[in-house]
Amino acid sequence: MGFSTRPAGRGHRPHAMAEINVTPLVDVMLVLLIVFMITAPMLAAGLRVDLPQARSAAPLSPREPVIVTVAREGGVRVGVDDVPLERLVDEVRRRLAGEDRVVHLRGDRGASYGEVVAAIDRLAAGGVVRIALMANAREPATSATPVDPASPGATR
Repeated sequence: MGFSTRPAGRGHRPHAMAEINVTPLVDVMLVLLIVFMITAPMLAAGLRVDLPQARSAAPLSPREPVIVTVAREGGVRVGVDDVPLERLVDEVRRRLAGEDRVVHLRGDRGASYGEVVAAIDRLAAGGVVRIALMANAREPATSATPVDPASPGATR
């Protein structure tokens, strides 16, 4: 806060100036901007590391994941083979062959929610607890949402 440089005469008091000096603020903001511009690429990409060699290291298994599919009609498949729900756990365990891998579960959009949950429940009860639910990437939103004319809330 500064004071006026006018001489204080009779009856005049120095007036406080209500101006903010923005130069230090701009200096601090520019320094912060530079710091963030330098550190942001390192956070996104990580650091390059020259990893050491180990003779006992084994490469990861390139095996395909076990995929369980619940069809629209309620049928269950493991890979491309139809499997009754009662044999689902045995077939998945056979394909896992003792490895600790994730089972990918795909449920058709038209499949009953209860059938998908029943498959998950069977797998979990059988000890297969690493289950990933699969979905397609989200499609871009359209401006008009289609409405089923047979639905109770549909208007024409």
